[in-house]
Amino acid sequence: MYLYTYLHTAVVNRLAELRREADRGDSPVPTAVIIFGLVAVAMAVTTLALTKANNWMNAIPNNTAP
Repeated sequence: MYLYTYLHTAVVNRLAELRREADRGDSPVPTAVIIFGLVAVAMAVTTLALTKANNWMNAIPNNTAP
C-alpha cells in the first residue's frame, strides 16, 4: 500500500509541476515555415547564379586554334 501512495504522490506532483511551467518550447510549425523559406531563397539564388553563369559562358566567342 505504501508503494501505491508514493507512486500516486510522485505522479501528481510531477503533473502539477508540468502544468506550472509555461515555457514549453516552440511549436514545430514556425520552424518548418522558416526552413521552407530559407530553402526557397537558396533555390532562387542558385537558379540566378546558374542562369548568369550559363549566359556568361554562352557569350564567349568561339576560340580558334592557333
